[in-house]
Amino acid sequence: MSDNALIKVNDLCKYYKGEQIKALDGVSIDIEKGEVVVIIGPSGSGKSTLLRSLNLLEFPTKGSIVFDGTEITDPKININIHRQKMGMVFQHFNLFPHMTIMKNLTIAPIKLLGMKKEDAQAKALELLERVGLADRANAYPSQLSGGQKQRIAIVRALCMEPQVMLFDEPTSALDPEMVGEVLDVMKELAHQGMTMAVVTHEMGFAKEVATRVVFMDEGKILEQGTPEQIFNNPQSDRLKDFLAKVLI
Repeated sequence: MSDNALIKVNDLCKYYKGEQIKALDGVSIDIEKGEVVVIIGPSGSGKSTLLRSLNLLEFPTKGSIVFDGTEITDPKININIHRQKMGMVFQHFNLFPHMTIMKNLTIAPIKLLGMKKEDAQAKALELLERVGLADRANAYPSQLSGGQKQRIAIVRALCMEPQVMLFDEPTSALDPEMVGEVLDVMKELAHQGMTMAVVTHEMGFAKEVATRVVFMDEGKILEQGTPEQIFNNPQSDRLKDFLAKVLI
């Protein structure tokens, strides 16, 4: 294992119905600081289960996860403290509908990090500028498009100054014309050195931005490598078959 790994996953298993359903079946992976790890694979392959396990939204049946030097799978650990260092962006935006965008962005830094309101608002405004939505600070979520809501969801995670960003199919619920604006924000984050783990069906994003692509099937990592290795020189028949279906 690398000393530079921010996240170390060792022999992670997630079983349902006893051991009948193996959502994760002995997954081990390190994620280095500054890496962009893109996880691909067919539906039901365990991609989202792995991602959600990284901050214990799914608690593994066995195995361990070490994040920033702490084993977070230890039951004695207060996972909420560690979750504050992990930004999470889901398919659906989970914004508070009764709060303005600014309130959505500042409530957690004020309550959880103890930031002063003015500082939290200044940080939020700076991030809104970066994603081109500074003019929407006083709007409500219902007044935004899906792509705008997802960009706000990314900003909300960034307001907590996380060490890693976890993206669980962040564009799959969006209309096709809105996908690009969200991917552009993610690309910019990657170029700025943010550590990222991304589950996505956007193969173009994986090719362009990933430092490493991980292919999963049936709860296992079958192959991993650079985008060039995975897309141009796949080794396993299963990956070749998958890519033949998704690369049109």
